Amino acid sequence: MQPASKGSGNGAVTAGDVRDAYSRPLRNLRISVTDKCNLRCQYCMPEEEYTWLPRQDLLTFEEISRLADVFMALGVDKLRITGGEPLLRRELPELIRLLSAKQRLRDLAITTNGVKLVDHVESLRDAGMRRFTISLDTLRPDRFEKLSRRTTHSAVIEGIRSVPAAGLTDTKLDTVVMKGINHDELVDLIEFGKTVPAEVRFIEYMDVGGATGWNKNLVYSRREMLGDLQAHYGQVDEIRENEWAPADRFALPDGTTFGIISSTTQPFCSTCDRSRLTADGQLLTCLYAITGTDLRTPMRDGASHEELCALVGGLWSGRRDRGAVDRLTKKDERSVFVAVGELKKNPHLEMHTRGG
Repeated sequence: MQPASKGSGNGAVTAGDVRDAYSRPLRNLRISVTDKCNLRCQYCMPEEEYTWLPRQDLLTFEEISRLADVFMALGVDKLRITGGEPLLRRELPELIRLLSAKQRLRDLAITTNGVKLVDHVESLRDAGMRRFTISLDTLRPDRFEKLSRRTTHSAVIEGIRSVPAAGLTDTKLDTVVMKGINHDELVDLIEFGKTVPAEVRFIEYMDVGGATGWNKNLVYSRREMLGDLQAHYGQVDEIRENEWAPADRFALPDGTTFGIISSTTQPFCSTCDRSRLTADGQLLTCLYAITGTDLRTPMRDGASHEELCALVGGLWSGRRDRGAVDRLTKKDERSVFVAVGELKKNPHLEMHTRGG
């Protein structure tokens, strides 16, 4: 694909492989299909009441497909379906069929909490879903209930095991690690991953969106995780590979691999190639962004493919977001990113709305 062309009048990017102000490419689009979720995890949805996006504002599958074409014309070749909990969106395999048929697509994955996965894994596979990432913060049902305020732990475990049973590989298990809550399960989770099989990715507890109870003292850092794993397994070697991946990957002496996403203590902003599309068509160029750009309205008002490419490309080429790095500079005074009152006024600030 040729480099992006720029119009002589306003400098708007119209097509091609765009780069932002720090030369970061646009490669990865996370598409939220719903803001609703069937769990209430402490680090994401800790409150009792939420303002949901109006149903009529949600993008149709055809609109999502059209916007995916816009992003792919600008360099995106990886799509990830997110939520909320994406398996709550009705007829989701229809969307997967539309997306999986796109020629430029190199990777199509979905992030799910696994509660409803047993019922959907085969239909998603048949529609073209290639890869699953499943959230699993604990192997202990009592801890799961405390973290999620739900009693569906067994359904999650069954859902995880249904993926290889359906003939799918390259499964990832995502664990948000919190000190004093589940940091003592790192080894257990890796050993469980061996039985699936799936690669476990440990994620530092982040202060984004709806983490209204975030406390820096609950952060269990990459350094601490590696220390624990080295104490148990011995030598742990870092794997040098894709510079744009959010997780740093490591190998144990027996060849088992795992990842760590250290967004809180060692952010990967310098290599972040991710954009996010909310379920109602807001484009977010950073997980920490306070505001987004409405793509739904111009699309529904008749904007052409070229005009949408110019809009998105222009936004990306001017992107200077380094949200996690900026948060790191707060150091000792770092606390909750967005107060509860602001979250209630603007649901787009919620993690379950912007797709994590």
